Amino acid sequence: MKKNTTTNWNDPNAKTEADKYQNPIPSRLLLLQTVAQMTNQAKAATVESLAMHFDILYDDERFFALNNRLKAMLRDGQLERSDGIHFNVAPLPNVHKGTVASTAKGFGFVVLPDMPDLFLHEKQLRLVFDGDIVEAIATEFKGKPEAKITQVLKRANTEFIGTLDQDDESYFVQLSGSNSHQPITVTDDNVATINAAIGDSVKVSLIDFPTYQEYATGKITELLTSLNDRELIIETTLHHFAIPSAFSQKTLEQASQYQEPNEKDFVGRTDLRDLPLITIDGEDARDFDDAVFAQKRAGGNYRVVVAIADVSHYVTAGSDLDIDAYDRGTSVYFPHRVIPMLPEVLSNGLCSLNPDVDRLCMVADICVSRFGNVTAFKFYPAVMHSKARLTYNQVNAYFDDPSNQTLPNELIKNSEVCKSLDTLYQLYQILDKKREERGAMAFETTESYIIFGDDGDILDIKKRTRGDAHKLIEECMLLANTCAAKFALKNKLPVLYRNHDKPSDEKTAKLSDYLKNFGIAFPRENPTHQDFQNAIAKTINRPDVAIIHSMLLRSMMQANYSPTSIGHFGLAYDEYSHFTSPIRRYPDLILHRAIKSAVTGIKAKTPLYKTLDEAGEHTSNTERRAEEASRKVETWLKCHYMSKHIGEEYTATISSVTSFGVFVTLDELFIDGLIHISNLPPQFYRFDEVSHTLIGEVGDVFALGDAVKVKVAAVNMDTVQIDFILVERFAKNQLTKKPTKKANK
Repeated sequence: MKKNTTTNWNDPNAKTEADKYQNPIPSRLLLLQTVAQMTNQAKAATVESLAMHFDILYDDERFFALNNRLKAMLRDGQLERSDGIHFNVAPLPNVHKGTVASTAKGFGFVVLPDMPDLFLHEKQLRLVFDGDIVEAIATEFKGKPEAKITQVLKRANTEFIGTLDQDDESYFVQLSGSNSHQPITVTDDNVATINAAIGDSVKVSLIDFPTYQEYATGKITELLTSLNDRELIIETTLHHFAIPSAFSQKTLEQASQYQEPNEKDFVGRTDLRDLPLITIDGEDARDFDDAVFAQKRAGGNYRVVVAIADVSHYVTAGSDLDIDAYDRGTSVYFPHRVIPMLPEVLSNGLCSLNPDVDRLCMVADICVSRFGNVTAFKFYPAVMHSKARLTYNQVNAYFDDPSNQTLPNELIKNSEVCKSLDTLYQLYQILDKKREERGAMAFETTESYIIFGDDGDILDIKKRTRGDAHKLIEECMLLANTCAAKFALKNKLPVLYRNHDKPSDEKTAKLSDYLKNFGIAFPRENPTHQDFQNAIAKTINRPDVAIIHSMLLRSMMQANYSPTSIGHFGLAYDEYSHFTSPIRRYPDLILHRAIKSAVTGIKAKTPLYKTLDEAGEHTSNTERRAEEASRKVETWLKCHYMSKHIGEEYTATISSVTSFGVFVTLDELFIDGLIHISNLPPQFYRFDEVSHTLIGEVGDVFALGDAVKVKVAAVNMDTVQIDFILVERFAKNQLTKKPTKKANK
């Protein structure tokens, strides 16, 4: 049948309408123009008056089509009507900029910084991948707010990792995790060229982005079949978070040009090579950016020397090394692998304060009174020669028994090192008391670490212990960081401070309600350090201490970097900075450059960032990116480990209560999972939001901190979730929880 394109109206989209429809009707644009004109002329714009205007009132087919189009324009927010009859042009919708957060279940959200997240329907999600930055307008679907993407501003990734698969039409790469809602199609020729097989893990690069009608297309660039599970999830996560893992060729060339420091490099530096400076780190540490020394002076005062690797000597502002370091912002730590901020020739070599070699450093030389007060400090560039690379376990063993002959000779055979360690320990005890008086918070939390076999498979998961050696080094670093902040403020240096704001009223109110369940009074607004200290003290010996302290931590604001100092609430400092880790944190490097310029008089080079505000936002974001990536990998690995233990039983503690079940943490493995309400004793349950309990109609009550025995029922690797079945409940005092370590904000 021939199309009827004869109309009595001038439609700017007439051709498009004629091509799409046998009997065209006015386009949306023309309808908007006409409704606006009729409104300006005080004419009623209704379905009938519009149909009459376009001479289709008695054309049943067109009238019906016009009515449907007007309904669609109402739905999409282009038109509105207050009385149910008369149309008006709707005001332009507010466009919101946000980040796509997709789920493996086929829907997602546009995460907005200043308003509640907007739901993303599966159709809208077809346009994007997780992490994409978009512009969207808020619409409504079935009475609920929903996002309609108007523009993709920035793609989070153009490379992905997934598994090759095939359907009746073509090959495709099925992505995992939050990007599993859509595949990426690849050509037969590409699959043949790369010699990939169904089920292979591959890296795929995007060629064309997805549309409403078609999936994205890509090209397989690399086979990943040689990687074990641990390495594969790390590679996947690096791509997901767009974390750079390879340095530019120019950066590598610049790093390789540096040689061991010599007398020329020592000019203008204080010579500390005879001072018994030592490093104390974990067994698996490879980059040593801090060394310490202490001596007792007349009157009971102390001198503390904190020597930090002089990264600024090698990573100069605006250089290729600097560009890559700034881009990364921080080193990223995964189980058994590190993505360094600097090439290893620097991070593990020239910048690392390795034993028995000369190293360039920046020094915080601090005087501390016998009461733990800083009485004076100075900063200067120096050259040092570490007398020992010690571990936390070795130093803790020394504190337990100084005569222990199994300890390394560089410790027990060096009287100067021993004397310094003994002094450091005395000073630590003074500073620890001072910390308590200051109101710094020390929460009981638990950290775990994963033990791998030679094949990369997980052998076990253990609790990380924390002794006096850890705390000693921590106090030394806190001293240096606070002195650096004071120096920067006094000299008005262009640096980034490490800020930690007090909790918001909203978070404080929720925490107050939560603590009531445990009989602990807490203010609903403006809590002081003492309020937190009281809550910590009242819960320190409880079996559920880790859970309660976890909630205390969650109430805190997130620390960040800023050129304006507001202090650190968690540590109870009026001013604070990061000075002690320039090998792995870019803000520390900024601070080093500024301090060195101030004490040497040598003008600092122009930084590559435009403003300090920009640098603060960027480094705060890279820090969060690194934390999220590390957490994702660790969670995935724990799930993978549990997938091989289906049906096994473990003791656990209820860590969270919801309307649909309870979350538990395994006591020995520190792995979280869900006991769904269907896997609890069969009865009707009521969720009490105030007391955070599930209350059964026949008397069963499940509350935070309850001890239970569970069985592993299922593990979903796509959603990274573990399902447990309740096996047994224990009385409150039947299980005794072991003490956990202190952790500081």
